[in-house]
Amino acid sequence: MAHPISVTILVKNGQKHIERCLTSLREFDEVIVLDNESTDRTVEMAAAFPNVKIFTSEFLGIGKLKNLAARHATHDWIFNIDCDEVLTREAVEEIQRLTLKENCIYSLPRKNFYREKHIKCCGWYPDRVLRLYNRRHASYNDCLVHASIVSAGTSQIIPLNHAIEHFSFHSASDFLDKTQSYAKLFAVENRGRRKSSPLKAVSHACFSFLKNYFLQKGFLYGYVGLLISVSNANGVFYKYMMLYEEDLK
Repeated sequence: MAHPISVTILVKNGQKHIERCLTSLREFDEVIVLDNESTDRTVEMAAAFPNVKIFTSEFLGIGKLKNLAARHATHDWIFNIDCDEVLTREAVEEIQRLTLKENCIYSLPRKNFYREKHIKCCGWYPDRVLRLYNRRHASYNDCLVHASIVSAGTSQIIPLNHAIEHFSFHSASDFLDKTQSYAKLFAVENRGRRKSSPLKAVSHACFSFLKNYFLQKGFLYGYVGLLISVSNANGVFYKYMMLYEEDLK
């Protein structure tokens, strides 16, 4: 590569995906895996890859963990990827050809899959994510859940052409698991920052369903579109109800 790049990955109990993810990253000389107290075979599987360095941490929040992983890296250029994502061969080759500029942050299109099917409804497509940055110029914010890259100064966003593939959901139970964990973190993070009520929880959930299922064409994807739309609405309802209960404490 024209510039050395360290890849960072956060993982907890990711044995379902970690091998496919790391296989797609074999051409990077350093991959930092920061494990959040996994109890499955995640660490054992990651250790089989010669370019992987494994570190551990308790949960600090997604943003803080991503910055911690970056501090473990050898190189200043950081490419962050989730353990349930795969960097396509075309994306690897595109990154290899880049002449990186320190004040630039690079984004990639992301293809989201449900049971190996590429889903283009419910806000899952188009989906573009910031992933490649220089740690001397940018870092992640401290958000507990949906952390994003922020620049210390003026930066330019450079869009790349080739994709990350995302395999987060394989069943209805996957949606339930993420709904619960994300809703709790949302409530903790936003306590005292924003107000909630049962009416707000219901109205936001209804709007979420209508937007996903009708405006974002979930109805074109059969039961999958319905599942995603209902799950998103369910997540919105519970995060605002949990926030309301946090304010009652």
